[in-house]
Amino acid sequence: MSNDHNNDTGKYLIESIRLAMGNVKGRKQATWPFGAVLVKDGRVLARAVNQVDELCDPSAHAEMQAVRMAAKAQGSTDLSGAVVYASGYPCTMCYTAMLLAGVKTVYYAYSNEDGEPYDLSAARGYEQLAKPEGEREMALVSHRVRDEGEDLYDAWQKAVSAG
Repeated sequence: MSNDHNNDTGKYLIESIRLAMGNVKGRKQATWPFGAVLVKDGRVLARAVNQVDELCDPSAHAEMQAVRMAAKAQGSTDLSGAVVYASGYPCTMCYTAMLLAGVKTVYYAYSNEDGEPYDLSAARGYEQLAKPEGEREMALVSHRVRDEGEDLYDAWQKAVSAG
């Protein structure tokens, strides 16, 4: 790795920590200490913080917000090759969203071990997904039902093939 890359990594991680610190200090009430910077082709497409409490949205994590903002900024959900710099270890939701968007690498400053004493670890989601389905806290139950007429997935395939 070049020195420029290492310098950029440190610079963007410090920026993600400073964004997160903005959620802790300088607010009426402190909220989740997470920030993220999304960079593609050497350009910052998004800077975001955790807005779960502010938006009453359990999915408004810093990384999710950065992916949303970056996708809107470029007019596409394809963020192939992007790099995310996160203050903390991404949860399973954020990991999956970044994976689906094509993010190449995620650098994080604070590990699950760093967050554990503060109840800020993302390990629980990974532990749950590693368990067999029947042993998880939340049940995923298949109940195969189909509406009358054309099959939903067949209709989708035709629509995207025609478009």
